[in-house]
Amino acid sequence: MAGIAPAPIVDDAGPAKDTSLVGRGMLPLFIALIGCFTAWGVAQDLTTPMVAGFKRIFEMSTFQASLVQLAYFGAYFLLALPAAFINQRFGYKTGILCGLGLAALGAFSFYPASKIMTYEAFLVALFAMAAGCSILETSANPYVMALGPEPTATRRLNLAQAFNPVGTNIGVLLASTLILPKLADPVDISSLTPAQLHAIRAGELGAVMAPYLGLALVLVLIAFTIASQKAPPIVEEFPDAGPHEGGTRGLFRALWANRHYRYGVVAQFFNVAAQVCTWTFLIQYVQQALGGSLAMGGFFLQLSLLVFLASRFLMTWVIGRVRATLVLAVLALLAVALCFFAMASPNLAGVLAVVALSFCLSLMFPTIYGVALKGLGPATKFGAAGLVMAIVGGAIMPLVQGALVDGTTAALSFIVPAACFAVVGLYALYDLRARPSLAGTA
Repeated sequence: MAGIAPAPIVDDAGPAKDTSLVGRGMLPLFIALIGCFTAWGVAQDLTTPMVAGFKRIFEMSTFQASLVQLAYFGAYFLLALPAAFINQRFGYKTGILCGLGLAALGAFSFYPASKIMTYEAFLVALFAMAAGCSILETSANPYVMALGPEPTATRRLNLAQAFNPVGTNIGVLLASTLILPKLADPVDISSLTPAQLHAIRAGELGAVMAPYLGLALVLVLIAFTIASQKAPPIVEEFPDAGPHEGGTRGLFRALWANRHYRYGVVAQFFNVAAQVCTWTFLIQYVQQALGGSLAMGGFFLQLSLLVFLASRFLMTWVIGRVRATLVLAVLALLAVALCFFAMASPNLAGVLAVVALSFCLSLMFPTIYGVALKGLGPATKFGAAGLVMAIVGGAIMPLVQGALVDGTTAALSFIVPAACFAVVGLYALYDLRARPSLAGTA
């Protein structure tokens, strides 16, 4: 495992001895890991439209349908710490393979869930798949940062993360073309016999199942590829640091004592919350603002993710020239303004404002991740797990926004991501003002 060295990794403060993006002999593994980033992007955003999909299939409220995100991101919270222990004991490669295997098992579970035909069965399958993705992400993110020199760690993670929206676009494309169109015809349940209702739901749930089975096969293929790839030796950032004096408890105390890390976990919680809320309720916003269908909502969600993808590559270039947290602060402020505009103008302009939020989101996750881990030394393994556990924000805040959608309108509900973006902006300002800190210090 490799943590982040004490020197700032997001600034070009001076000449570095080695500025290569990937270490010698590590390119094949880096490419394989990019496949992992793409795969869990597919998993996450194949799932995002399912809030609207399950609401349609099972005739539920928006709040009830939002349990999809609770199951998915709740698994991230519960499995991140066990993943850290796996990485600590057996190494990153084992953690990555365990994550891929469990995610594939969860995706395959959509087949029996489609036969059981209950909402709960799908939530169990989603939970299992997300649990695997949690282990995978906990292992892959810090591993990518270790595959080269320390000065380029954040740029390397931003580049790898840039392929995550490639996966999200694939996921939404699959949902928009293979799932949502088959859920478009309104059904008057009161006019159907139980047999007719059973047949219609069986067809709709079969449409939900098929893309997940394809994803399961891809995950298995990636796992075999990584298993057959001989991993090059990874150099620890702190080879002479040794184990932490206080053991595991000491590591957790050191993490809690580090305000830079502690605030980073809070910022990551609200960053992921803002991302999931934005993408989850974009479809409902389009439906209410434009009177659009699920398919139209899927189109704008696809457009949003294309903006995210282009912006991720652009921001990887920008932070090579401008301090990353300065860019983060500007984008967070812009995101808050866009949310308020979308609340005040529930029309095409408001839809475009919500789409533009993805431009602001693109930089946030990897930058907060890299900045928060800076200087943790031997505490980095568990620090990485804490940042992945913060993804639980994507489980909690969509429930809040879903309740607001039910009680008010989709437009007014965007006060929730506005508040989340504000917290991210405060963290960026804190980093700009704070002095670099070492593990276990304030």
